[in-house]
Amino acid sequence: MDNKKSIGIYIHIPFCRAKCFYCDFNSFACRDELVPAYFNALKKEISLYAEKLKGYNIKTVFIGGGTPSVVDAQYIYEIMSLLNQKLDIDKKAEISIETNPGTLNLEKLQIYKEIGVNRLSIGLQAWQDRILKMLGRIHTAKEFEDNFKLARQVGFDNINVDLIFGIPDQSFEDWCETLKSVTELGPEHMSCYSLKIEEGTIFGSRLENGELEPLDDDIDRKMYSYTKDYLAKKGYKHYEISNFAKPGYECRHNLVYWDVEEYIGIGAGSHSFFESTRFNNVYDIESYISSILGEKIPSENAESINKKESMAEFMILGLRLIDGVRVEDFKSRFGVEIYSVYGKEINRLVDWKLIIVKEGFISLSSIGLDYANQVFMEFI
Repeated sequence: MDNKKSIGIYIHIPFCRAKCFYCDFNSFACRDELVPAYFNALKKEISLYAEKLKGYNIKTVFIGGGTPSVVDAQYIYEIMSLLNQKLDIDKKAEISIETNPGTLNLEKLQIYKEIGVNRLSIGLQAWQDRILKMLGRIHTAKEFEDNFKLARQVGFDNINVDLIFGIPDQSFEDWCETLKSVTELGPEHMSCYSLKIEEGTIFGSRLENGELEPLDDDIDRKMYSYTKDYLAKKGYKHYEISNFAKPGYECRHNLVYWDVEEYIGIGAGSHSFFESTRFNNVYDIESYISSILGEKIPSENAESINKKESMAEFMILGLRLIDGVRVEDFKSRFGVEIYSVYGKEINRLVDWKLIIVKEGFISLSSIGLDYANQVFMEFI
């Protein structure tokens, strides 16, 4: 492909039908009146980046949110058409879109397929309707199942399902039922996240007011341990702390992040890593739109990443992967031996049995997966 550099593109759609009680993403419910102006701004931002990204091969596109499937599919069609027109999208690019049950239908799925979306991510979170209601979800398990089967009929052969465990009032048996029911449908990829109750969310407020009791940490860890064993038996490879895939279906866009490669974020609040600099767009939708109308990419918080910070990020993000960090990759990227920089930290973590050094790789141990944040702190 000549000598073009590869890059990932993230497109942020901040609209939702309702804000989930645990969500701390940059998303907004009931702001439909802003949709047309927002998509015009997205198109403008893509055009503004076209010149900067000449000479780049786009290997992944990820349309996330929010809930991209809540807007009319014609908007997504126009965005993808413009990307294809303005940028060099690889013919084998992975093109993903996040969707929620209750916002999908046959027409939307057909349009996504027509415009080149080849990976569908569906947010289920739990199989039990009482838990879905408690999370503030807008759908039922039946709607998820119907949407999943409809996506298969349309021809989607790469589907991810998002799930959450460690939810207050969720029993171990509930989680086992969720895993069993979803794997019976046979998605190619599953993302299984332990619930984190964040400040600024409805759950965060309830926790602060004593209205919510977090799930016992021992049950949360039991759920995670069961997930790893169960999905392995079902043919899913555990390739990142929270992610499991059938062979060959690992999420290539997320690997851009974990491998510390370049990516551009387009839309309100989206983040970028480009030319050794991290930055983000303004979060407020109106501010984003007005800035774009002034022919300016509304980026802020630009931070040049020096070599020391880059090495730390390489270790922290690389250790999220189950295979871990390849010692040789560190040397080829930074021109120094990994042990000359992090020898003490690596030896200490090995002594604590939190990481394993084997066959040229440094990776989290089984115990280390449960204490990943403690491991990461060693490299900060």
